Amino acid sequence: MSTDPALPMVELRGVTKRFGAFTAVDDVSLQIRAAEFLTLLGPSGSGKTTILRMIAGFETPSAGTVHLAAQDVTRLPPYRRDVNQVFQSYALFPHLTVAENIAFGLKMKKIPGSQLAGRVRRGVELVALGGLETRKPSELSGGQQQRVALARALVCEPRVLLLDEPLSALDARLRQQMQLELKSLQRRLGITFLLVTHDQQEAITMSDRIAVIHRGRIEQIGDAPAIYREPRTRFVASFIGEANILPATIVSSSRIRLGGNLEFTLAADALPAGGGSVWVSIRPENIHLQKQRPAVSENVFEATICEEIFKGATRRLTLRTGEGLNLTQEGVHAESLEKGERVFCSVQPRDIAVLQDE
Repeated sequence: MSTDPALPMVELRGVTKRFGAFTAVDDVSLQIRAAEFLTLLGPSGSGKTTILRMIAGFETPSAGTVHLAAQDVTRLPPYRRDVNQVFQSYALFPHLTVAENIAFGLKMKKIPGSQLAGRVRRGVELVALGGLETRKPSELSGGQQQRVALARALVCEPRVLLLDEPLSALDARLRQQMQLELKSLQRRLGITFLLVTHDQQEAITMSDRIAVIHRGRIEQIGDAPAIYREPRTRFVASFIGEANILPATIVSSSRIRLGGNLEFTLAADALPAGGGSVWVSIRPENIHLQKQRPAVSENVFEATICEEIFKGATRRLTLRTGEGLNLTQEGVHAESLEKGERVFCSVQPRDIAVLQDE
Protein backbone atom coordinates (compact mmCIF):
# COMPACT_ATOMS: atom_id res chain seq x y z
CA MET A 1 0.00 0.00 0.00
CA SER A 2 1.08 3.59 -0.67
CA THR A 3 2.42 5.57 2.28
CA ASP A 4 2.05 9.03 0.71
CA PRO A 5 0.87 11.23 3.64
CA ALA A 6 -0.95 13.52 1.18
CA LEU A 7 -3.36 10.71 0.27
CA PRO A 8 -6.39 9.88 2.43
CA MET A 9 -5.84 6.80 4.56
CA VAL A 10 -9.47 5.74 4.09
CA GLU A 11 -11.73 6.82 1.25
CA LEU A 12 -15.31 5.88 0.41
CA ARG A 13 -16.49 6.78 -3.08
CA GLY A 14 -20.24 6.81 -3.60
CA VAL A 15 -20.77 3.84 -1.29
CA THR A 16 -24.28 2.38 -0.99
CA LYS A 17 -25.36 -0.70 0.94
CA ARG A 18 -28.76 -2.32 0.51
CA PHE A 19 -30.27 -5.19 2.46
CA GLY A 20 -33.12 -6.28 0.22
CA ALA A 21 -35.41 -3.29 -0.25
CA PHE A 22 -33.83 -1.40 2.68
CA THR A 23 -31.00 1.07 1.97
CA ALA A 24 -28.75 1.19 5.06
CA VAL A 25 -26.07 3.44 3.51
CA ASP A 26 -26.98 5.82 0.72
CA ASP A 27 -24.27 7.17 -1.62
CA VAL A 28 -21.69 8.07 1.03
CA SER A 29 -18.38 9.65 0.03
CA LEU A 30 -15.83 10.25 2.76
CA GLN A 31 -12.10 10.85 3.15
CA ILE A 32 -10.24 10.12 6.41
CA ARG A 33 -6.75 11.53 6.69
CA ALA A 34 -3.70 9.64 7.93
CA ALA A 35 -3.32 9.86 11.74
CA GLU A 36 -6.78 11.40 12.06
CA PHE A 37 -9.32 10.52 14.76
CA LEU A 38 -12.68 10.61 12.98
CA THR A 39 -16.01 9.64 14.54
CA LEU A 40 -19.16 8.42 12.83
CA LEU A 41 -21.89 9.77 15.10
CA GLY A 42 -25.57 8.93 14.79
CA PRO A 43 -28.56 7.20 16.36
CA SER A 44 -29.19 3.46 16.21
CA GLY A 45 -30.08 2.38 12.69
CA SER A 46 -28.47 5.39 11.01
CA GLY A 47 -25.96 3.27 9.03
CA LYS A 48 -22.76 4.11 10.89
CA THR A 49 -21.87 0.53 11.87
CA THR A 50 -22.60 -0.66 8.32
CA ILE A 51 -20.08 1.91 7.05
CA LEU A 52 -17.53 0.59 9.53
CA ARG A 53 -18.16 -3.02 8.48
CA MET A 54 -17.64 -2.14 4.81
CA ILE A 55 -14.29 -0.55 5.64
CA ALA A 56 -13.35 -3.64 7.68
CA GLY A 57 -14.44 -5.98 4.88
CA PHE A 58 -17.28 -7.71 6.75
CA GLU A 59 -19.82 -6.20 4.32
CA THR A 60 -19.51 -5.58 0.59
CA PRO A 61 -20.98 -2.38 -0.87
CA SER A 62 -23.95 -2.70 -3.22
CA ALA A 63 -22.40 0.22 -5.13
CA GLY A 64 -19.29 2.36 -4.84
CA THR A 65 -15.76 1.55 -3.74
CA VAL A 66 -13.66 1.43 -0.54
CA HIS A 67 -10.00 2.51 -0.62
CA LEU A 68 -7.23 2.13 1.97
CA ALA A 69 -4.07 4.16 1.35
CA ALA A 70 -5.12 4.62 -2.30
CA GLN A 71 -5.68 0.88 -2.88
CA ASP A 72 -9.14 -0.32 -3.91
CA VAL A 73 -10.00 -2.96 -1.29
CA THR A 74 -13.71 -3.21 -2.03
CA ARG A 75 -13.54 -6.92 -2.83
CA LEU A 76 -10.70 -7.89 -0.52
CA PRO A 77 -11.51 -10.06 2.53
CA PRO A 78 -10.89 -8.61 6.02
CA TYR A 79 -7.61 -10.47 6.59
CA ARG A 80 -6.08 -8.81 3.52
CA ARG A 81 -6.85 -5.29 4.73
CA ASP A 82 -4.41 -3.43 6.96
CA VAL A 83 -7.06 -2.65 9.57
CA ASN A 84 -8.02 -4.01 12.98
CA GLN A 85 -11.26 -3.67 14.90
CA VAL A 86 -12.17 -3.36 18.57
CA PHE A 87 -15.71 -4.60 19.12
CA GLN A 88 -18.35 -3.43 21.58
CA SER A 89 -18.18 -6.79 23.38
CA TYR A 90 -14.31 -6.84 23.31
CA ALA A 91 -14.49 -10.47 22.00
CA LEU A 92 -11.73 -11.75 24.30
CA PHE A 93 -11.04 -15.48 24.53
CA PRO A 94 -12.10 -16.48 28.08
CA HIS A 95 -9.71 -19.46 28.27
CA LEU A 96 -6.62 -17.38 27.32
CA THR A 97 -4.59 -15.11 29.57
CA VAL A 98 -4.07 -11.41 28.96
CA ALA A 99 -0.74 -12.09 27.25
CA GLU A 100 -2.19 -14.92 25.15
CA ASN A 101 -5.14 -12.77 24.06
CA ILE A 102 -2.77 -10.00 23.00
CA ALA A 103 -0.57 -12.48 21.15
CA PHE A 104 -3.46 -14.08 19.26
CA GLY A 105 -3.46 -11.76 16.23
CA LEU A 106 0.32 -11.87 16.00
CA LYS A 107 0.23 -15.68 15.85
CA MET A 108 -2.40 -15.55 13.10
CA LYS A 109 0.02 -13.31 11.19
CA LYS A 110 2.75 -15.90 11.82
CA ILE A 111 5.04 -13.42 13.60
CA PRO A 112 8.24 -15.33 14.56
CA GLY A 113 8.54 -16.42 18.17
CA SER A 114 11.69 -14.37 18.54
CA GLN A 115 9.61 -11.19 18.01
CA LEU A 116 6.36 -12.31 19.60
CA ALA A 117 7.28 -11.87 23.27
CA GLY A 118 8.71 -8.39 22.71
CA ARG A 119 5.65 -7.16 20.85
CA VAL A 120 3.30 -8.58 23.47
CA ARG A 121 5.35 -6.87 26.18
CA ARG A 122 5.15 -3.55 24.33
CA GLY A 123 1.40 -4.01 23.95
CA VAL A 124 1.01 -4.62 27.69
CA GLU A 125 3.06 -1.49 28.45
CA LEU A 126 1.12 0.56 25.91
CA VAL A 127 -2.18 0.06 27.73
CA ALA A 128 -0.74 -0.04 31.27
CA LEU A 129 -1.53 -3.69 32.09
CA GLY A 130 1.82 -4.61 33.60
CA GLY A 131 1.49 -7.33 36.23
CA LEU A 132 -1.78 -8.68 34.80
CA GLU A 133 -0.31 -10.76 31.97
CA THR A 134 -1.32 -14.13 33.48
CA ARG A 135 -4.88 -13.22 34.40
CA LYS A 136 -7.94 -14.47 32.50
CA PRO A 137 -10.60 -12.02 31.23
CA SER A 138 -12.98 -13.06 34.02
CA GLU A 139 -10.44 -11.77 36.53
CA LEU A 140 -10.35 -8.28 34.98
CA SER A 141 -12.54 -5.20 35.31
CA GLY A 142 -14.43 -3.86 32.31
CA GLY A 143 -11.83 -1.17 31.74
CA GLN A 144 -8.99 -3.70 31.88
CA GLN A 145 -10.77 -5.97 29.40
CA GLN A 146 -11.16 -3.02 27.07
CA ARG A 147 -7.42 -2.35 27.31
CA VAL A 148 -6.65 -5.98 26.41
CA ALA A 149 -8.84 -5.69 23.32
CA LEU A 150 -7.04 -2.47 22.35
CA ALA A 151 -3.59 -3.97 22.88
CA ARG A 152 -4.52 -7.07 20.83
CA ALA A 153 -5.49 -4.80 17.92
CA LEU A 154 -2.59 -2.36 18.23
CA VAL A 155 0.27 -4.89 18.45
CA CYS A 156 -0.57 -5.94 14.90
CA GLU A 157 0.39 -2.38 13.86
CA PRO A 158 -2.63 -1.65 11.64
CA ARG A 159 -2.82 1.49 9.58
CA VAL A 160 -6.42 1.97 10.65
CA LEU A 161 -8.06 1.02 13.94
CA LEU A 162 -11.85 0.64 13.82
CA LEU A 163 -13.68 1.13 17.12
CA ASP A 164 -17.30 -0.06 17.26
CA GLU A 165 -18.78 1.61 20.39
CA PRO A 166 -15.92 0.18 22.51
CA LEU A 167 -16.81 2.17 25.65
CA SER A 168 -20.56 1.59 25.81
CA ALA A 169 -20.31 -1.22 28.38
CA LEU A 170 -18.37 0.91 30.89
CA ASP A 171 -19.83 3.01 33.69
CA ALA A 172 -19.94 6.78 33.20
CA ARG A 173 -16.81 7.69 35.17
CA LEU A 174 -14.66 4.96 33.60
CA ARG A 175 -16.00 5.81 30.16
CA GLN A 176 -14.86 9.42 30.56
CA GLN A 177 -11.42 8.27 31.71
CA MET A 178 -11.06 5.88 28.77
CA GLN A 179 -12.09 8.60 26.31
CA LEU A 180 -9.10 10.68 27.34
CA GLU A 181 -6.78 7.66 27.36
CA LEU A 182 -7.87 6.58 23.87
CA LYS A 183 -7.32 10.05 22.44
CA SER A 184 -3.90 10.30 24.09
CA LEU A 185 -2.97 6.85 22.78
CA GLN A 186 -4.02 7.75 19.24
CA ARG A 187 -1.89 10.90 19.29
CA ARG A 188 1.16 9.02 20.54
CA LEU A 189 0.87 6.22 17.97
CA GLY A 190 -0.15 8.32 14.96
CA ILE A 191 -2.58 5.63 13.77
CA THR A 192 -5.81 6.52 11.99
CA PHE A 193 -8.73 5.87 14.36
CA LEU A 194 -12.32 5.53 13.17
CA LEU A 195 -14.87 5.45 16.00
CA VAL A 196 -18.57 4.59 15.78
CA THR A 197 -20.76 5.92 18.58
CA HIS A 198 -24.20 7.33 19.37
CA ASP A 199 -22.77 9.28 22.33
CA GLN A 200 -22.41 12.93 21.33
CA GLN A 201 -20.19 13.83 24.30
CA GLU A 202 -17.85 10.96 23.45
CA ALA A 203 -17.57 12.22 19.87
CA ILE A 204 -16.94 15.82 20.94
CA THR A 205 -14.29 14.80 23.50
CA MET A 206 -12.25 12.46 21.31
CA SER A 207 -12.55 13.46 17.66
CA ASP A 208 -10.51 15.56 15.28
CA ARG A 209 -13.59 15.53 13.04
CA ILE A 210 -17.13 14.22 13.37
CA ALA A 211 -19.33 12.87 10.57
CA VAL A 212 -22.98 13.03 11.66
CA ILE A 213 -24.87 10.12 10.07
CA HIS A 214 -28.64 10.17 9.57
CA ARG A 215 -30.73 7.77 7.49
CA GLY A 216 -27.66 6.35 5.76
CA ARG A 217 -26.21 9.71 4.72
CA ILE A 218 -23.64 12.16 6.06
CA GLU A 219 -25.63 15.18 7.26
CA GLN A 220 -22.55 17.21 8.21
CA ILE A 221 -18.84 16.70 8.72
CA GLY A 222 -16.38 18.96 10.51
CA ASP A 223 -14.55 19.52 13.77
CA ALA A 224 -16.52 19.53 17.02
CA PRO A 225 -16.76 23.35 17.46
CA ALA A 226 -18.03 23.83 13.90
CA ILE A 227 -20.59 21.02 14.20
CA TYR A 228 -21.82 22.38 17.54
CA ARG A 229 -21.84 26.11 16.77
CA GLU A 230 -22.87 25.96 13.12
CA PRO A 231 -25.25 23.01 12.64
CA ARG A 232 -26.54 22.81 9.09
CA THR A 233 -29.79 20.92 9.61
CA ARG A 234 -32.47 20.48 12.26
CA PHE A 235 -31.28 16.93 12.87
CA VAL A 236 -27.68 17.99 13.56
CA ALA A 237 -28.80 20.87 15.79
CA SER A 238 -31.00 18.57 17.87
CA PHE A 239 -28.65 15.55 17.97
CA ILE A 240 -25.48 17.43 18.96
CA GLY A 241 -26.13 19.05 22.32
CA GLU A 242 -29.40 20.81 23.07
CA ALA A 243 -30.97 23.57 21.04
CA ASN A 244 -34.01 25.78 20.69
CA ILE A 245 -35.11 24.97 17.13
CA LEU A 246 -37.65 27.51 15.91
CA PRO A 247 -39.52 28.41 12.72
CA ALA A 248 -38.83 31.96 11.55
CA THR A 249 -40.00 34.37 8.87
CA ILE A 250 -37.38 36.27 6.88
CA VAL A 251 -37.95 40.03 7.21
CA SER A 252 -34.87 41.27 5.36
CA SER A 253 -31.40 40.13 4.33
CA SER A 254 -30.28 40.09 7.97
CA ARG A 255 -33.45 39.97 10.07
CA ILE A 256 -36.01 37.34 11.02
CA ARG A 257 -39.26 37.31 12.98
CA LEU A 258 -39.98 34.75 15.69
CA GLY A 259 -43.14 34.06 17.67
CA GLY A 260 -45.34 36.62 15.94
CA ASN A 261 -43.53 39.93 16.29
CA LEU A 262 -40.10 39.34 17.90
CA GLU A 263 -37.47 40.46 15.40
CA PHE A 264 -33.84 39.36 15.55
CA THR A 265 -30.73 40.47 13.69
CA LEU A 266 -28.46 37.72 12.35
CA ALA A 267 -24.86 37.66 11.18
CA ALA A 268 -24.29 39.05 7.71
CA ASP A 269 -25.14 36.69 4.81
CA ALA A 270 -26.66 34.07 7.14
CA LEU A 271 -30.06 34.15 5.43
CA PRO A 272 -30.91 32.75 2.01
CA ALA A 273 -31.96 35.22 -0.68
CA GLY A 274 -35.57 35.50 -1.72
CA GLY A 275 -37.34 35.76 1.64
CA GLY A 276 -39.80 33.16 2.88
CA SER A 277 -39.35 31.08 6.02
CA VAL A 278 -36.46 29.23 7.66
CA TRP A 279 -35.65 27.23 10.78
CA VAL A 280 -33.11 28.61 13.23
CA SER A 281 -31.21 27.16 16.19
CA ILE A 282 -30.27 28.96 19.42
CA ARG A 283 -28.22 27.05 21.99
CA PRO A 284 -29.57 27.39 25.58
CA GLU A 285 -26.25 28.74 26.89
CA ASN A 286 -26.35 31.57 24.31
CA ILE A 287 -29.45 33.17 25.82
CA HIS A 288 -28.21 35.70 28.38
CA LEU A 289 -30.47 36.85 31.24
CA GLN A 290 -30.55 40.03 33.32
CA LYS A 291 -33.01 41.63 35.70
CA GLN A 292 -32.45 45.03 34.15
CA ARG A 293 -32.60 45.87 30.45
CA PRO A 294 -29.07 45.40 29.02
CA ALA A 295 -27.17 48.17 27.26
CA VAL A 296 -27.17 46.29 23.95
CA SER A 297 -30.06 47.18 21.66
CA GLU A 298 -30.15 44.19 19.30
CA ASN A 299 -32.01 40.95 19.98
CA VAL A 300 -33.33 41.90 23.42
CA PHE A 301 -36.70 40.61 24.60
CA GLU A 302 -38.61 40.00 27.81
CA ALA A 303 -39.69 36.59 29.12
CA THR A 304 -41.06 34.93 32.25
CA ILE A 305 -39.26 32.08 34.03
CA CYS A 306 -41.73 29.16 34.01
CA GLU A 307 -39.61 26.26 35.27
CA GLU A 308 -36.21 25.75 36.90
CA ILE A 309 -34.11 22.56 36.98
CA PHE A 310 -30.97 22.44 39.14
CA LYS A 311 -28.08 20.69 37.33
CA GLY A 312 -25.20 21.21 39.73
CA ALA A 313 -22.79 23.64 38.09
CA THR A 314 -25.61 25.10 35.99
CA ARG A 315 -29.35 25.37 36.03
CA ARG A 316 -31.84 25.06 33.21
CA LEU A 317 -34.74 27.47 32.86
CA THR A 318 -37.87 27.32 30.73
CA LEU A 319 -38.76 30.79 29.46
CA ARG A 320 -42.00 32.03 27.91
CA THR A 321 -42.35 35.31 26.04
CA GLY A 322 -45.48 37.43 25.87
CA GLU A 323 -45.88 36.24 22.29
CA GLY A 324 -46.13 32.63 23.46
CA LEU A 325 -42.60 31.59 22.44
CA ASN A 326 -41.09 28.87 24.67
CA LEU A 327 -37.30 28.74 25.06
CA THR A 328 -34.81 26.77 27.12
CA GLN A 329 -31.93 28.63 28.75
CA GLU A 330 -28.99 27.16 30.66
CA GLY A 331 -26.09 28.74 32.50
CA VAL A 332 -24.54 29.94 35.75
CA HIS A 333 -26.40 33.01 36.94
CA ALA A 334 -24.71 35.69 39.03
CA GLU A 335 -28.10 37.15 39.90
CA SER A 336 -30.75 35.33 41.88
CA LEU A 337 -33.57 34.49 39.48
CA GLU A 338 -36.77 32.83 40.58
CA LYS A 339 -39.66 31.00 38.96
CA GLY A 340 -42.35 33.45 37.89
CA GLU A 341 -39.89 36.34 37.58
CA ARG A 342 -39.78 38.58 34.52
CA VAL A 343 -36.31 38.88 32.95
CA PHE A 344 -34.60 40.52 30.01
CA CYS A 345 -33.05 38.12 27.50
CA SER A 346 -30.45 38.81 24.83
CA VAL A 347 -28.87 36.78 22.03
CA GLN A 348 -25.82 37.71 19.95
CA PRO A 349 -26.45 37.71 16.16
CA ARG A 350 -23.60 35.22 15.66
CA ASP A 351 -25.31 32.75 18.02
CA ILE A 352 -28.38 32.26 15.82
CA ALA A 353 -27.73 29.48 13.30
CA VAL A 354 -29.86 29.21 10.17
CA LEU A 355 -30.68 25.59 9.31
CA GLN A 356 -30.95 24.08 5.86
CA ASP A 357 -33.67 21.73 4.71
CA GLU A 358 -32.74 18.09 5.43
